[in-house]
Amino acid sequence: MRRSEREITDSAGIESFIAGEKIMRVGFNDCGEVYIVPVNYGYTVCGGKYTFYFHGAVAGRKYGLALKSPSVGFEIDGGYELISAGTACGHSAMYMSVIGNGVLSVIEDTDEKKAALEYVMKQAAGRTGLEYDNKVLGRTAVFKLDVKTMSCKAK
Repeated sequence: MRRSEREITDSAGIESFIAGEKIMRVGFNDCGEVYIVPVNYGYTVCGGKYTFYFHGAVAGRKYGLALKSPSVGFEIDGGYELISAGTACGHSAMYMSVIGNGVLSVIEDTDEKKAALEYVMKQAAGRTGLEYDNKVLGRTAVFKLDVKTMSCKAK
């Protein structure tokens, strides 16, 4: 990280930020072309290691790339506030962001899908304990992103 004074290393602060946001962007490598998708997410933390979950269709570009090219990048940002100045180059902004990379897999087991979707529902809707239709789950891809590296930055 070029601006090391902006790096956030406090694990509680990082988790609080991740818990408060709703959208993650996942970046795929598609034969040399970058494909970025915004997704709702849920997550777990075990021993300081993050795992993110999101869902989509069992078809399409995102699904195909998850199978073909599972090494991905991701980004979560928030807290943006413009700091005005008298000159164009004097403007700045307050923000916080998490950037990292990891390995994506598709969850096949129905019970594991339901458990992962509970994390997504908790993050996106603030509720859990909903019922999941097995027929719908059969048409739904649930993705698991095991984080390899992650950094957090704020200003």
